[in-house]
Amino acid sequence: MSSHDRPAPRHHASDHSGATIDWEVLGPYLERGAEIQAPLHEQVAAWLRALLSTTGPDDGSAAVGAPSRAVTVRRVLDVGSGPGVVSCLLARAFPDAEVCAVDATEALLARARARAERLGLADRIHTHCAEVPHGLDPLGGADLIWSSKALHHVGDQRAVVAALAGHLRPGGLLAIAEGGLAPRFLPRDLGIGRPGLQARLDAAAEDWFTEMRAALPDATDTLEDWPAFLANAGLRTPSTRSFLLDLPAPLPDDARRHLQATLGRAVESHRERLDPDDLSTLTRLTDPHDPAGVTRRPDVFLLSAQTVHTARAPEQ
Repeated sequence: MSSHDRPAPRHHASDHSGATIDWEVLGPYLERGAEIQAPLHEQVAAWLRALLSTTGPDDGSAAVGAPSRAVTVRRVLDVGSGPGVVSCLLARAFPDAEVCAVDATEALLARARARAERLGLADRIHTHCAEVPHGLDPLGGADLIWSSKALHHVGDQRAVVAALAGHLRPGGLLAIAEGGLAPRFLPRDLGIGRPGLQARLDAAAEDWFTEMRAALPDATDTLEDWPAFLANAGLRTPSTRSFLLDLPAPLPDDARRHLQATLGRAVESHRERLDPDDLSTLTRLTDPHDPAGVTRRPDVFLLSAQTVHTARAPEQ
């Protein structure tokens, strides 16, 4: 769990190491994680709604000084939707809109449909199984396109941003959640093992991420500048903002169980990058019966920041 979405990419039947993904396990994990992040995404949705409902300078897409118009959001694409938690949140934030959840994994889209049904949103939330970006072509245009921690799983990030921008209606908004700060949830000194475990897990995750990016088809070695990608796609009025999730200790049980699963996945992904002492500590942290485990200790918290980059299509 980090600013790079460290769990295995949700858009493929296997991760980039070739290991088969068990969606019966990963689907609930992703859904629970998104539910825990809901307070942050509610802040994001309110900001996006404000950006689309107010006028501002058009930065050259019309006459100098001409304002961009407020946009009534009728259609939203959630690209890389996973189990649809944010899709449902966006449907509530934009009550006049149809929301299309787009993902390459049918098992996750099935969870999105079930969630929409439970929340009484099935008439407004639809799903589309497709790889990004070419699988979006049948969908047509949208007033808002949202994508969170999905585009870094595409080799050419600049090209995929341009492809998404091409689906915006005039004045529409593209919002990309990439970057931020890796979540913090462990005290520096746990009372077991060597202090600073969280930092070493982050370092292992950074190495994993670099290897994952290098192995992607058509991977490009380019400066990861999301506002520049938006500008290069011909979009206007860029805006970037970071949002905080701050869940202090003691955490509720569902958040503790999610962090337990997160640490278990870290062991699976980074075993070769961690020393025996850290692996021993992680064994205790993930043990539900150990008093030092994350499901039982009183000092586990969750603090993270997510950065969102936006820009609008020119008016016509």
